[in-house]
Amino acid sequence: QVQLVESGGGLVQAGGSLRLSCAVSGRTFSNYVMGWFRQAPGKEREFVAAIWWSGGSTYYADSVKGRFTISRDNAKNTVYLRMNGLKPEDTAVYYCGADRNPTWVARPGSYDYWGQGTQVTVSS
Repeated sequence: QVQLVESGGGLVQAGGSLRLSCAVSGRTFSNYVMGWFRQAPGKEREFVAAIWWSGGSTYYADSVKGRFTISRDNAKNTVYLRMNGLKPEDTAVYYCGADRNPTWVARPGSYDYWGQGTQVTVSS
């Protein structure tokens, strides 16, 4: 079993920055592809970013490309999401997901494990 715990969310003004963390335990972290997703009220969970096992490859949704950066520290069993230039439309609960070999990193159903989420609210 893999446990994921997100942290770092909060309230920020438009244009501000936040860094989310997702701490992973229970299995060898470096064996898992990690993804960040978000879900706003009344909307489906949507892909934000993903990072492959060694961190050498990343992939972003067009809506966050150039503003968000995903990274991982395999020694600390943690994946991060640095969010700059935040916009009100970035407001959502942010979740991290883990899977050893997701069929498609941008699809929520590809991930076996999820955290409980952390709220990000961007005020205008």
